[in-house]
Amino acid sequence: PAVVAGKLFPPLQRDFTMSSMMQPPIILLREGTDTSQGKAQLISNINACVAVVDTIRTTLGPRGMDKMVYDERGNNTISNDGATILKLLDIVHPAAKTLVDIAKSQDSEVGDGTTTVTLLAGEFLRESKQFVEDGVHPQNIIRSFRQACELAVSRVEELAISIERKDPEEKGQLLQKCAQTTLNSKLVGGEKEFFAKMVVDAVSCLDPVLLDLRMIGIKKVTGGTMRDSFLVDGVAFKKTFSYAGFEQQPKSFDNPKILLLNIELELKSEKDNAEVRLSDPAQYQSIVDAEWNIIYNKLDACVASGANIVLSRLPIGDLATQYFADRNMFCAGRCEEGDMQRVAKATGAAIQTTVSNILPQSLGTCATFEEVQVGGERFNLFKGCVGAQTATIVLRGGADQFIEEAERSLHDAIMIVRRAMKNASVVAGGGAIDMEISRFLRDHARTIAGKSQLFINAFAKALEVIPRQLSDNAGFDATDVLNKLRQKHALPNGEGRLFGVDVDSGGIIDTYANFVWEPSLVKINALTAATEAACIVLSVDETIRNPKSEGADQAMNPGNMGRGAGMMGGRGMGGGRGRGMRGRGRQ
Repeated sequence: PAVVAGKLFPPLQRDFTMSSMMQPPIILLREGTDTSQGKAQLISNINACVAVVDTIRTTLGPRGMDKMVYDERGNNTISNDGATILKLLDIVHPAAKTLVDIAKSQDSEVGDGTTTVTLLAGEFLRESKQFVEDGVHPQNIIRSFRQACELAVSRVEELAISIERKDPEEKGQLLQKCAQTTLNSKLVGGEKEFFAKMVVDAVSCLDPVLLDLRMIGIKKVTGGTMRDSFLVDGVAFKKTFSYAGFEQQPKSFDNPKILLLNIELELKSEKDNAEVRLSDPAQYQSIVDAEWNIIYNKLDACVASGANIVLSRLPIGDLATQYFADRNMFCAGRCEEGDMQRVAKATGAAIQTTVSNILPQSLGTCATFEEVQVGGERFNLFKGCVGAQTATIVLRGGADQFIEEAERSLHDAIMIVRRAMKNASVVAGGGAIDMEISRFLRDHARTIAGKSQLFINAFAKALEVIPRQLSDNAGFDATDVLNKLRQKHALPNGEGRLFGVDVDSGGIIDTYANFVWEPSLVKINALTAATEAACIVLSVDETIRNPKSEGADQAMNPGNMGRGAGMMGGRGMGGGRGRGMRGRGRQ
């Protein structure tokens, strides 16, 4: 027999081996394609995400530290905003980029909580890492995490306290508390009361239905102190480029008429390639006069409209500047698009694309207009506007980096106040809501049989990272603070559900009673975004790197190739656009 006791005789064994060697290999991917798969790849992705989270972990809370990020051009940014730091880090790891995306979405959706959402996503992954190493299928973890997220969101909605049906003054105070909680962890936290009132006043100026953020302008002027910052109930913008006649124009008006244009008021000459054939030399003067008549007709139309102030997005030349100065009118050209839109919204003016037949209702008005000196800059202020659904904040500060960070801080506070006005419900901050959700999920997990109990417990444990990190960043014993919080939140009838971390004394405190509030939408968005990000990372079991796309990137940026190939005997050889290319480099 050919086979005895499951063994092959030598001739048949040799034929079987040769047939298997002759079978051609199956090649699915391009040569050079790098693939990584399996448990090791999933754990590698988790480690990359955790490494990113550890970078911004210390920026959380009112005692969080700042990060300084600088690039090769010498630009440096000081910030403790999670989204700003992650954008500046230029992360290349494909899985870790997910954290950058959720930070950006949190920033654009609610404005604050960018560090929180990143920290939660990293902690969810850290807790699930042990289960993955033990051989648990990722889909089981994902299913339980999504179930836990739904329970957590429903619990936040139950605990949310509505600030609707309050009188305007009381509601303004409540909104200021929300803004102060946001500013507390920023660089301007020392003046949080001052800026919180400014932010609430600015948002209150907007259309209550749209709440369009573009109608709030933030102008930065170096010099002075934070207390020198001020709010303009209207529009303020920096003095634009002007010609000599500008200084002869009046710099203040009461109840002026305002004309907004989107045309040039300059003497336009013919193009270089224009050809005009004349039969009589005397006709040349008529052509020159026609050019002057065009600009003068435009200027006469502006004066005839009754306007005292003329603003244009396009240049206003020296002839027009002097013409308006002789008639006691103010003009400014090259105004920014955003400033023009805010002036139109505040004064009721309509931007005109022609000066023909300007109607009286197309002109805007305000109570006062004046040009004032702010630090080393001159600003044009429009105050007392009739339909002022816009405002401008002028920020002062000692250093450019400080003012930039102050602008980012105010943007977060404006977004929070805007969201609180749209969704008027708040929850206790300082880690109180996180500890309460964690306790709720632990209690719920005890009612579940099977592996899901472990996964929901891990989700609940991950939520404790917020109060733990708040304690660590403030320099307190996180274990001691967490034990006190667990004890307080375990009290019957929910007596301690509003207790969070006291970053001043190192103990625990009723954060709601002490006005440490945040809109419930911030926490709901953070929980859902962090859970989705963790589930996306857990669902990836293979990473494929395509060499073709890398080659395309190099082809799009051949400058590096030119510099590298320049060592091969010539300047710019091989790269196509090296330093030695004529017409592009030295000539």
